[in-house]
Amino acid sequence: MEEKICQSCGMPMKKPDDFGTEENGNQNTDYCCHCWEDGTFSEWANDMTLESMIEFNVKFCLEHEIHKTLEEAEKACKEFYPKLKRWAAA
Repeated sequence: MEEKICQSCGMPMKKPDDFGTEENGNQNTDYCCHCWEDGTFSEWANDMTLESMIEFNVKFCLEHEIHKTLEEAEKACKEFYPKLKRWAAA
């Protein structure tokens, strides 16, 4: 299976349980299990804006040492997230 990333939060989706679900139980290939549940954005993801998703992931990147500085994390997130399907239309 080709590795995909969630088009909302950027999470890698590697195994079937990583993918969100449609209302009929089928797998959604665009969004992860955290962002998409039963055919709609989850409670967690529903209230997210592009800005709040970037803020959340800047913190995640720093906590998990993906980027060394706040400036690096902000730059990377501000470049990455607007390109995802959910945010590109925003």
